Amino acid sequence: MSGSAKDSILEMLTHAANKHDFSLDITLNMKGSLITGTLVSAREYFEEMSGKFEGGNDLSKAISEKLLDASKQNVEQAEDVTFIHLKNTRIYCGDSKPTPSKSEFLWRGRLDQTDGFFIGKISED
Repeated sequence: MSGSAKDSILEMLTHAANKHDFSLDITLNMKGSLITGTLVSAREYFEEMSGKFEGGNDLSKAISEKLLDASKQNVEQAEDVTFIHLKNTRIYCGDSKPTPSKSEFLWRGRLDQTDGFFIGKISED
């Protein structure tokens, strides 16, 4: 997809994740890379990100609070679907091994930058 066009099916799935805490294993094609993981709500994404900054210095705590605020705002603005959020993510570029090799990180990308998708997650197992 080019410009600001969004795939209506992917937008619907992302909206379902944001509005109804729906999750789904999915793989996205973005600019020649495959991004594979589990679709989650923006709220869950920001809450998990916030947790990664808890317990640190004052700056870390401030970042954690901002991310928690973002999670609450995204619940209120669930109708506006601009970003897609994945957890347990791996990124494949060409025939190389995925980055990271363990799929334990969170990923956020623009929905209008997605070239295609399929239901299911690429597994190394």
